[in-house]
Amino acid sequence: MATQAPRVPLKTVLLPAEHGGWGLTLEPVVLGLLVAPSLAGAGLGVAALFAFLARTPLRMVLADYRKGKRFPRTPLAERAALAYLGLALAGLSVAVAAAAAPFWGPLLLAAPLALVQLAFEARNRGRHLVPELAGAAAMGAVAAAIVLAGGGAAGVALGAWLVLAVRAGMAIGFARVQVRRARGQAARSTGALAAQGAGVLALGLAAAVGLVPWLSVAAGAALGGYALLALRRPPVPARVVGWTQVAFGLVMVLCTAAGYRLGA
Repeated sequence: MATQAPRVPLKTVLLPAEHGGWGLTLEPVVLGLLVAPSLAGAGLGVAALFAFLARTPLRMVLADYRKGKRFPRTPLAERAALAYLGLALAGLSVAVAAAAAPFWGPLLLAAPLALVQLAFEARNRGRHLVPELAGAAAMGAVAAAIVLAGGGAAGVALGAWLVLAVRAGMAIGFARVQVRRARGQAARSTGALAAQGAGVLALGLAAAVGLVPWLSVAAGAALGGYALLALRRPPVPARVVGWTQVAFGLVMVLCTAAGYRLGA
Protein backbone atom coordinates (compact mmCIF):
# COMPACT_ATOMS: atom_id res chain seq x y z
CA MET A 1 0.00 0.00 0.00
CA ALA A 2 1.46 3.34 -1.09
CA THR A 3 2.34 5.78 1.65
CA GLN A 4 0.66 9.15 1.24
CA ALA A 5 3.13 12.01 0.99
CA PRO A 6 2.94 14.42 3.92
CA ARG A 7 1.05 17.62 3.22
CA VAL A 8 3.06 20.79 3.15
CA PRO A 9 1.33 23.85 4.70
CA LEU A 10 1.11 26.43 1.92
CA LYS A 11 1.69 29.31 4.32
CA THR A 12 5.16 28.06 5.24
CA VAL A 13 6.20 28.10 1.58
CA LEU A 14 4.33 31.12 0.23
CA LEU A 15 4.64 33.65 3.05
CA PRO A 16 7.61 34.81 5.13
CA ALA A 17 7.44 34.11 8.84
CA GLU A 18 9.10 37.32 10.03
CA HIS A 19 6.85 40.33 10.65
CA GLY A 20 9.59 42.94 10.42
CA GLY A 21 10.45 41.91 6.86
CA TRP A 22 7.15 43.30 5.60
CA GLY A 23 7.98 46.72 6.96
CA LEU A 24 11.53 46.74 5.61
CA THR A 25 10.12 45.81 2.18
CA LEU A 26 7.17 48.17 2.01
CA GLU A 27 8.86 51.20 3.57
CA PRO A 28 11.09 51.86 0.53
CA VAL A 29 8.14 51.45 -1.82
CA VAL A 30 5.90 53.83 0.12
CA LEU A 31 8.66 56.40 0.62
CA GLY A 32 9.71 56.37 -3.02
CA LEU A 33 6.14 56.74 -4.28
CA LEU A 34 5.33 59.53 -1.83
CA VAL A 35 8.41 61.50 -2.84
CA ALA A 36 8.20 60.86 -6.61
CA PRO A 37 4.96 59.13 -7.63
CA SER A 38 4.95 57.51 -11.09
CA LEU A 39 3.83 54.44 -12.99
CA ALA A 40 7.44 53.34 -13.23
CA GLY A 41 7.76 53.63 -9.47
CA ALA A 42 4.65 51.53 -8.99
CA GLY A 43 6.17 48.89 -11.25
CA LEU A 44 9.31 48.88 -9.13
CA GLY A 45 7.16 48.58 -6.02
CA VAL A 46 5.47 45.48 -7.45
CA ALA A 47 8.86 44.05 -8.36
CA ALA A 48 10.19 44.67 -4.84
CA LEU A 49 7.16 43.08 -3.17
CA PHE A 50 7.30 39.88 -5.19
CA ALA A 51 11.09 39.69 -4.91
CA PHE A 52 10.60 39.78 -1.13
CA LEU A 53 7.95 37.05 -1.30
CA ALA A 54 10.24 34.95 -3.50
CA ARG A 55 12.87 34.83 -0.76
CA THR A 56 10.98 32.26 1.32
CA PRO A 57 10.50 29.55 -1.33
CA LEU A 58 13.85 30.35 -2.92
CA ARG A 59 15.60 29.88 0.42
CA MET A 60 13.97 26.46 0.73
CA VAL A 61 14.96 25.47 -2.79
CA LEU A 62 18.57 26.51 -2.32
CA ALA A 63 18.79 24.72 1.02
CA ASP A 64 17.35 21.51 -0.47
CA TYR A 65 19.67 21.68 -3.49
CA ARG A 66 22.63 22.22 -1.19
CA LYS A 67 21.71 19.04 0.72
CA GLY A 68 21.25 17.17 -2.55
CA LYS A 69 17.76 16.04 -1.54
CA ARG A 70 14.17 16.63 -2.60
CA PHE A 71 11.54 16.91 0.11
CA PRO A 72 7.74 17.17 -0.24
CA ARG A 73 8.10 20.94 -0.07
CA THR A 74 10.72 21.18 -2.83
CA PRO A 75 8.50 21.11 -5.96
CA LEU A 76 6.00 23.49 -4.38
CA ALA A 77 8.79 25.87 -3.40
CA GLU A 78 10.22 25.70 -6.93
CA ARG A 79 6.90 26.63 -8.50
CA ALA A 80 6.25 29.40 -5.97
CA ALA A 81 9.70 30.90 -6.48
CA LEU A 82 9.27 30.91 -10.27
CA ALA A 83 5.80 32.47 -10.01
CA TYR A 84 6.96 35.21 -7.65
CA LEU A 85 10.04 35.97 -9.71
CA GLY A 86 7.92 36.10 -12.86
CA LEU A 87 5.62 38.67 -11.27
CA ALA A 88 8.63 40.66 -10.06
CA LEU A 89 9.99 40.64 -13.62
CA ALA A 90 6.63 41.87 -14.92
CA GLY A 91 6.73 44.81 -12.50
CA LEU A 92 10.29 45.58 -13.52
CA SER A 93 9.27 45.53 -17.18
CA VAL A 94 6.63 48.17 -16.49
CA ALA A 95 9.25 50.29 -14.75
CA VAL A 96 11.66 50.03 -17.65
CA ALA A 97 8.97 51.02 -20.15
CA ALA A 98 7.63 53.97 -18.15
CA ALA A 99 10.70 55.38 -16.38
CA ALA A 100 11.36 59.09 -16.74
CA ALA A 101 15.09 58.56 -16.16
CA PRO A 102 17.56 55.68 -15.63
CA PHE A 103 17.13 54.01 -12.25
CA TRP A 104 19.54 51.07 -12.37
CA GLY A 105 22.36 52.66 -10.39
CA PRO A 106 21.04 52.04 -6.85
CA LEU A 107 19.88 48.52 -7.74
CA LEU A 108 23.29 47.58 -9.12
CA LEU A 109 25.01 49.00 -6.05
CA ALA A 110 22.67 47.01 -3.80
CA ALA A 111 23.03 43.72 -5.70
CA PRO A 112 26.14 42.52 -3.77
CA LEU A 113 24.32 43.13 -0.48
CA ALA A 114 21.35 41.10 -1.68
CA LEU A 115 23.68 38.28 -2.71
CA VAL A 116 25.28 38.30 0.74
CA GLN A 117 21.88 37.85 2.33
CA LEU A 118 20.91 35.08 -0.10
CA ALA A 119 24.16 33.23 0.52
CA PHE A 120 23.54 33.23 4.27
CA GLU A 121 19.93 32.16 3.83
CA ALA A 122 20.93 29.23 1.63
CA ARG A 123 22.86 27.95 4.65
CA ASN A 124 19.96 28.59 7.05
CA ARG A 125 21.83 31.50 8.62
CA GLY A 126 19.59 34.29 7.43
CA ARG A 127 18.77 35.42 10.97
CA HIS A 128 22.37 36.42 11.70
CA LEU A 129 23.16 40.10 12.03
CA VAL A 130 25.22 40.47 8.83
CA PRO A 131 22.60 39.13 6.38
CA GLU A 132 19.81 41.04 8.11
CA LEU A 133 21.69 44.32 7.79
CA ALA A 134 22.78 43.56 4.23
CA GLY A 135 19.27 42.65 3.14
CA ALA A 136 17.70 45.72 4.71
CA ALA A 137 20.27 48.04 3.15
CA ALA A 138 19.74 46.38 -0.23
CA MET A 139 15.97 46.79 -0.03
CA GLY A 140 16.38 50.48 0.78
CA ALA A 141 17.84 50.95 -2.68
CA VAL A 142 14.34 50.42 -4.05
CA ALA A 143 13.33 53.83 -2.69
CA ALA A 144 16.24 55.47 -4.49
CA ALA A 145 15.37 53.66 -7.73
CA ILE A 146 11.70 54.70 -7.48
CA VAL A 147 12.67 58.35 -6.94
CA LEU A 148 14.97 58.29 -9.98
CA ALA A 149 12.41 56.47 -12.13
CA GLY A 150 9.88 59.18 -11.28
CA GLY A 151 12.25 61.95 -12.34
CA GLY A 152 13.44 62.89 -8.85
CA ALA A 153 16.86 64.34 -8.08
CA ALA A 154 19.82 62.07 -7.41
CA GLY A 155 20.45 63.76 -4.06
CA VAL A 156 16.91 63.04 -2.91
CA ALA A 157 17.23 59.43 -4.06
CA LEU A 158 20.46 59.02 -2.11
CA GLY A 159 18.96 60.68 0.95
CA ALA A 160 15.91 58.42 0.91
CA TRP A 161 18.16 55.35 0.72
CA LEU A 162 20.31 56.66 3.57
CA VAL A 163 17.28 57.30 5.81
CA LEU A 164 16.01 53.77 5.30
CA ALA A 165 19.42 52.17 5.79
CA VAL A 166 19.93 54.05 9.06
CA ARG A 167 16.40 53.31 10.22
CA ALA A 168 16.91 49.59 9.44
CA GLY A 169 20.15 49.48 11.41
CA MET A 170 18.47 51.06 14.42
CA ALA A 171 15.45 48.77 14.19
CA ILE A 172 17.39 45.53 13.69
CA GLY A 173 19.76 46.24 16.57
CA PHE A 174 16.83 46.98 18.88
CA ALA A 175 14.60 44.13 17.70
CA ARG A 176 17.29 41.46 18.07
CA VAL A 177 17.83 42.36 21.71
CA GLN A 178 14.10 42.57 22.44
CA VAL A 179 13.39 39.18 20.87
CA ARG A 180 16.17 37.56 22.88
CA ARG A 181 14.79 39.13 26.05
CA ALA A 182 11.28 37.92 25.20
CA ARG A 183 12.62 34.37 24.88
CA GLY A 184 14.36 34.55 28.23
CA GLN A 185 17.82 34.53 26.67
CA ALA A 186 20.80 36.57 27.76
CA ALA A 187 20.88 39.86 25.89
CA ARG A 188 23.15 42.87 26.22
CA SER A 189 21.56 46.15 25.24
CA THR A 190 24.84 48.04 24.75
CA GLY A 191 25.03 47.36 21.02
CA ALA A 192 21.39 48.22 20.46
CA LEU A 193 21.74 51.51 22.33
CA ALA A 194 24.90 52.33 20.38
CA ALA A 195 22.99 51.69 17.15
CA GLN A 196 20.32 54.20 18.19
CA GLY A 197 22.87 56.88 18.99
CA ALA A 198 24.88 56.25 15.82
CA GLY A 199 21.72 56.34 13.73
CA VAL A 200 20.53 59.67 15.08
CA LEU A 201 24.03 61.12 14.66
CA ALA A 202 24.23 59.92 11.05
CA LEU A 203 20.84 61.42 10.25
CA GLY A 204 21.83 64.69 11.89
CA LEU A 205 25.03 64.94 9.87
CA ALA A 206 23.16 64.13 6.65
CA ALA A 207 20.55 66.79 7.42
CA ALA A 208 23.27 69.34 8.16
CA VAL A 209 24.59 68.96 4.60
CA GLY A 210 21.10 69.02 3.10
CA LEU A 211 20.91 65.36 2.16
CA VAL A 212 17.92 64.39 4.34
CA PRO A 213 15.13 66.46 5.93
CA TRP A 214 15.33 67.50 9.56
CA LEU A 215 11.97 65.81 10.08
CA SER A 216 13.81 62.52 9.49
CA VAL A 217 16.20 63.41 12.31
CA ALA A 218 13.28 64.19 14.60
CA ALA A 219 11.63 60.87 13.77
CA GLY A 220 14.90 59.01 14.29
CA ALA A 221 15.40 60.68 17.67
CA ALA A 222 11.87 59.70 18.69
CA LEU A 223 12.45 56.08 17.67
CA GLY A 224 15.78 56.01 19.48
CA GLY A 225 14.13 57.43 22.60
CA TYR A 226 11.46 54.74 22.47
CA ALA A 227 14.14 52.06 22.18
CA LEU A 228 15.94 53.47 25.21
CA LEU A 229 12.76 53.32 27.27
CA ALA A 230 11.67 49.91 25.98
CA LEU A 231 15.01 48.30 26.82
CA ARG A 232 14.59 49.45 30.42
CA ARG A 233 11.13 47.89 30.72
CA PRO A 234 10.06 44.23 30.85
CA PRO A 235 10.21 42.49 27.45
CA VAL A 236 7.15 42.10 25.22
CA PRO A 237 6.31 39.18 22.87
CA ALA A 238 8.33 38.96 19.67
CA ARG A 239 5.29 39.59 17.44
CA VAL A 240 4.65 42.85 19.32
CA VAL A 241 8.24 43.89 18.67
CA GLY A 242 7.83 43.14 14.97
CA TRP A 243 4.57 44.98 14.40
CA THR A 244 5.66 47.90 16.57
CA GLN A 245 8.70 48.34 14.38
CA VAL A 246 6.48 48.25 11.28
CA ALA A 247 4.43 51.10 12.75
CA PHE A 248 7.51 53.11 13.67
CA GLY A 249 8.94 52.53 10.21
CA LEU A 250 5.80 54.06 8.75
CA VAL A 251 6.29 57.10 10.99
CA MET A 252 9.82 57.50 9.67
CA VAL A 253 8.62 57.17 6.07
CA LEU A 254 5.83 59.72 6.48
CA CYS A 255 8.09 62.22 8.24
CA THR A 256 10.78 61.86 5.57
CA ALA A 257 8.33 62.21 2.70
CA ALA A 258 6.74 65.27 4.34
CA GLY A 259 10.18 66.73 4.91
CA TYR A 260 11.14 66.41 1.25
CA ARG A 261 7.79 67.81 0.14
CA LEU A 262 7.86 70.75 2.56
CA GLY A 263 11.60 71.37 2.46
CA ALA A 264 11.79 70.69 6.20
